[in-house]
Amino acid sequence: MANNFTQIVDKIFARALLALRENAIMPRLVNTNWGAEVAQPGDTINVPIPSAMEVSDVVPGPTPPAGGDVAPTTVPIQLNRWRKVDMHVTDKEAREIAQGGREVQLSEAMKALANDVDAYLLGLYTGIYGFAGTPGTTPFGGESLQAATDARKVLGQQLAPSDPRFIVLNPDAEANALLIRAVQDASFRANQENTLRTGRIGTLLGFDWFMDQQVKSHTAGTGAGYLVNQANHAVGDTTVTVDTGTGTILPGDIFTVAGDTQTYVVKSFAGNVITYAPAAKTAFADNAAITLKGNHVVNLAFHRDAFALAVRPLAPADGFTGGHEIRTGVDPVSGLALTLEISREYNRTKYQWSILYGASLVRPELAARIAG
Repeated sequence: MANNFTQIVDKIFARALLALRENAIMPRLVNTNWGAEVAQPGDTINVPIPSAMEVSDVVPGPTPPAGGDVAPTTVPIQLNRWRKVDMHVTDKEAREIAQGGREVQLSEAMKALANDVDAYLLGLYTGIYGFAGTPGTTPFGGESLQAATDARKVLGQQLAPSDPRFIVLNPDAEANALLIRAVQDASFRANQENTLRTGRIGTLLGFDWFMDQQVKSHTAGTGAGYLVNQANHAVGDTTVTVDTGTGTILPGDIFTVAGDTQTYVVKSFAGNVITYAPAAKTAFADNAAITLKGNHVVNLAFHRDAFALAVRPLAPADGFTGGHEIRTGVDPVSGLALTLEISREYNRTKYQWSILYGASLVRPELAARIAG
């Protein structure tokens, strides 16, 4: 009987991993740092970031030059997201799930966990300063791919690698894109992708395109009329003093400065000082006007390495299980690690599914917003 129960649990866990994979969008597209080693909530995973390299002339001579220093950095990501869903099932229902029945309920549990990771990753947009599109206007209207080519241009200017790149749209933007002839016509596509048949855009303009219902909307501050109030602002600065304006300036807001085509993102605003990213590309002139972008849907164009997702399977403290059945495993496609803990209650069984993860926008220069 015990062996039979173990087989049932293993089958349920395998089916859950497949359902989890099907519902994970963003986790499949970002740099996923995962491993088989178990971890505890609060542990830190260091994600490596390569350092820039320089090319120099070769000058023959009797003394070899000093070797170039390579100083890759790491970004610490804390495993601070421990999320779970509970299912209470009877013994009969457990067997039905293992045999392929009651698939809907199992899929709903996995969807809830996948959506949690997905939404958290999409919420990291507040550090992205690359910007394309028009706030308040759904992109790709009028059969135009302009928003995508503008985003591609921005990524190119920010020196983002060309592959792999992704575009993630909300349903409204995707609906517009699906009406474009170049998107529909298989003759324009790689691998003869048939958008009219599948409803999926696939690969276009160097991006793999996806739709995600959880794409975020940014509510911008109400700031207006702000001017630079600093005569000594310089290239490379990450703060600027402003005056005369009214209204709020919020973290995640995008702004431009007269005389500079770069878009900047607000990190903080306090005491009439805006802290922003990236470092200033030009010196802001005193009294130059600051213009804030308005409310917008944050569709995304990005290279995989813009975001990092660290996932680890859980282990019970000191190996104590309290007599519960515990399974852990990592899906190699989505990169998500799933833990199942089974406990017996009064005439029913509790199945608790959980994920331990952390994520960060580690390289904002590899991403751009496509405003909607």
